Amino acid sequence: DNGIGMTRAEVVDLIGTLAKSGTAELRQQLREAKNAAVSEELIGQFGIGFYSTFMVADKVELLTRKAGESAATKWESSGDGTYTIETVEDAPQGTSVTLHLKPEDKEDALHDYTSEWKIRTLVKKYSDFIAWPIRMEVETTTPPSEEGGEETVTIETATLNSMKALWARPKAEVSDEEYKEFYKHIAHAWDEPLEVISMKAEGNFEYQALLFIPSHAPFDLYEPGADVGVQLYVKRVFIMGDCDELMPRYLRFIKGVVDAQDLSLNVSREILQQDRQINAIRRRLTKKVLSTIKELQSERPDDYRTFWGQFGKVLKEGLMRDIDNQETLLQVSSFASTHSDDELTTLTEYVERMKDGQQQIFYATGESRQQILNSPHLEAFKAKGYEVLLLTDAVDEIWLGTVTEFDGKPLQSVAKGEVDLDTEEEKTAHEAERKEREKDFADLLSWLKETLSEHVKEVRLSTRLTESPACLITDAFGITPALAALYRASGQDIPASKRTLELNPNHPLVAGLRQAHKKADDDAALAKVAETAELLYGTALLAEGGAPDDPARFAELLADRLTRTV
Repeated sequence: DNGIGMTRAEVVDLIGTLAKSGTAELRQQLREAKNAAVSEELIGQFGIGFYSTFMVADKVELLTRKAGESAATKWESSGDGTYTIETVEDAPQGTSVTLHLKPEDKEDALHDYTSEWKIRTLVKKYSDFIAWPIRMEVETTTPPSEEGGEETVTIETATLNSMKALWARPKAEVSDEEYKEFYKHIAHAWDEPLEVISMKAEGNFEYQALLFIPSHAPFDLYEPGADVGVQLYVKRVFIMGDCDELMPRYLRFIKGVVDAQDLSLNVSREILQQDRQINAIRRRLTKKVLSTIKELQSERPDDYRTFWGQFGKVLKEGLMRDIDNQETLLQVSSFASTHSDDELTTLTEYVERMKDGQQQIFYATGESRQQILNSPHLEAFKAKGYEVLLLTDAVDEIWLGTVTEFDGKPLQSVAKGEVDLDTEEEKTAHEAERKEREKDFADLLSWLKETLSEHVKEVRLSTRLTESPACLITDAFGITPALAALYRASGQDIPASKRTLELNPNHPLVAGLRQAHKKADDDAALAKVAETAELLYGTALLAEGGAPDDPARFAELLADRLTRTV
C-alpha cells in the first residue's frame, strides 16, 4: 500500500489493539459530511482483517513509513499474543505486509495459498464485485514454435475480479443479457430468470438488492435443508451465501444478492439473527417479492402460471408461517376448483362467482383431483351448483388450520361439521318430511352409534349425500385423517379421534338396513345387521380414499356377502 503509511504510535494503536478501527470513525465523519461517494470507498475495519492473517501464516511482518517522515516502523508477531516493534531507516512510503505462510495441511483445511488457482478462487468468491481491480502477476507458458525448441515463459499482470456489480447500476442501464448472465453466474443455473427485481434503499440504513425469480424449480427445493439462494455482501465484499436471515423459508427459491452498507465485515449468522437492520431488510425484500408476484399475476398471466406451477406449493408454506403477509399470499395463490377442468382460480375470482346467499368458501382436500371429485362429500355441492376448491397438496392440510377466512368469507371444508345448502324456502317445504325421517330412523341411529362406538362418536342423517349411502365427517375444528397422518409421519404423537358417520336416508342400502334392524328378532339376526353396519362403515372409509380399520375383517365380511349373491 503506497498511501500515507503509519507512525509508530499508530501501529501500536491500530495493529496492537485488536479490532481498533479508524476506518469506522472516518466513515461516520464522512456520513455526517454527506460525502457518500467517498464513504463507499472505505472497505472495512482494518484491525480484524489484519489479525485474520494468522489463520494462514505463522509469522507476519508489517513495515510502514508515514508520509513526510524519514524513519519507518517494523512490527512483527507470531500470533502468540505478543509482538515486537522497532524503528528502521530504509523503507518506502506506505505500508507492506509480509505473510510467512504455514505449510499446506489438508486435514487442517490449510491450503497452498501461493497457488494461482487458489488465489483466483478466493478473489472470485469474496472480492469479484469490488470496484477496484485486483491484479496478480501470473506465469504463462507458450509451447515451442518448432520441434526441439524451448518453451517460452512470460509473466503477465492479470485482473482477477470482474468488478461488475450489476446491483449498483440503475436497472435501465443494464441489458437483459447482462442480467441473464449474472443470474446464471450467482445461481449456478441453466435457465433464464422469469423476473428481475432491483432495489435500492437509502435513509437510516442503506442497501441495494438484485433478486431473480427463476423459471424452473431446483431439484432440491423441497429438501428439508434446501438453502435460501440470496447472498449477502457488505460494500461489495462477499460475506456469506445462502443467507437465511434475508429471506423467509417459503421464498427460498429466490436467487440474488443484497449489498448492505452499514454492516460489519466480520458479521456472523448469530449476529444477523438479532440485527435490527437485517430484519428490516428482510421485511422489505419479502414485500417487494410478493408485490412482484402480484404484478405477474395481473399483468403477465402466462408467466404467472409458469411461476405457480414451479413454486406454488412452497409459496403456500408462507400461509402458515408469515401472518403479516398472509392476506397478500392468499391473493397471489391459485387453486383448482370444480369451476373449470383446466384453469386455476384465485380466491378473489371464487368470491366474485359465489351464488346469491352463499356465505362460505367451500373446499375439499385429497390426494388427487379425481379422488376428490368422486368423494361422497361433494355430492350435494355438485347437485346444487356450488363451486368447491380442490386442494391436493400436502401443505394445504396444514395452512388451512391457520387461515380461517378470505375477504370476510369463512373457509368451510365439505368434510367438516354440518352442511346445510337448502334455502329458507326449501327448509320450510321439507321441514315435515325431515322430522318424519328423523323419527323413522331414530332407533337405527341410536343402535348404530352403540354398535360402531369403537369407530365413530355419532351417527346422523346426512344433508350432503345424494348418491352414496354414507360418509364420515370430522368436527368443525377437528383434525382430518390426512393431517393426522402428516403429523405422525413427522414424529408427532397424534391420538386417534372418532368422527361422525352420516347416512343417506334415500339410499336403498340405508333404507334396507333400517328395515333389517326393525325386523331382527333375535341375536343371530341382529349380528347379521351389525355385519352390514361394519361393511357400511368400511365403504365410507374407502370412498374418501382411506382404508378399513381392519382390512382382513372387512374382506372376510365382503367375501361372505358376495358368496351369497352368486
